[in-house]
Amino acid sequence: MRSADNKILVIGLRTGRLANRLVLFANVIGFAAEHGHRVVNVAFHSYAHLFESTRRDIYCRYPVARHRSLFDVIPGMAPAIRKSRIFYQFIRRASEWNDLFPILGKSVFTLREVSSQTILLDAPEVQSRMADAKIVFVHGWRIRAPESVRRQADKIRDYFRPVAGLEAASRQVVGRLRQVAEVIIGVHLRQGDYRTWKQGRYFFPPERYAAWMRELAAQFPGRKTAFFACSDEPRQASEFPGLAVAIGTGPPIVDLYALAGCDYILGPPSTFSQWASFYGNKPLYHLRSGDDRVEREKFRVSHLEEIP
Repeated sequence: MRSADNKILVIGLRTGRLANRLVLFANVIGFAAEHGHRVVNVAFHSYAHLFESTRRDIYCRYPVARHRSLFDVIPGMAPAIRKSRIFYQFIRRASEWNDLFPILGKSVFTLREVSSQTILLDAPEVQSRMADAKIVFVHGWRIRAPESVRRQADKIRDYFRPVAGLEAASRQVVGRLRQVAEVIIGVHLRQGDYRTWKQGRYFFPPERYAAWMRELAAQFPGRKTAFFACSDEPRQASEFPGLAVAIGTGPPIVDLYALAGCDYILGPPSTFSQWASFYGNKPLYHLRSGDDRVEREKFRVSHLEEIP
């Protein structure tokens, strides 16, 4: 169902690192594509250079702009703006001030997260609140549009195609594994901050991951399995004895898209594995307890609705 008023949705808050920002951006794009709106996201500046659709657009627009802005044409201007974060700081303040002092009336609306409850852009009551606005500031993390994401998945995936060199690097990682195995399983070992986040609920040692990997490999009788394991800390293949394992050593974007190229994805609740599952259209299972049993039928493709 497309809207007739063609709103501009402006993302007004940076949310975590790469995968978090991809997930929020994708949800807003899904909603915009569904209703004929446009999106501006200068909060994506830190990662804009990694993607074909955003690397040459200072405004990180959806749909992709037909013409480049003056800031993108003048040599050195766009990198300086991104580095200074001046556009982002202006948008963020404008979003907050409009929420507190809506002097522009109904034409500019701030959709701001004010509690731990998820805001669904797809919900009729939310669409009613922004109905009269021409510009909508999207200010928060827990903002989703799951049904729009499902229906507009192909457009979202096309928008977030990495630049050629990074895409090739991620494909090479999985391609090497496909030369020796029929089933490739991606494993995201989130360590680092997960030692303390939520009291370490989702922190699991490498030996526990290794046991899960063996458990899953046994569910492919007669088929050779191999694993692509990536982590936010250095890992060694020797931590997974008896398994064919390639360790991700590339930058996060390469590991993320290599994970997306696997046949199954396993890891703790995280937007990193969510994005890999969504982009690659590959089934994912989130590990929530050290006592979890990994069963093949429990894997599902993510549509970016879950908030870790």
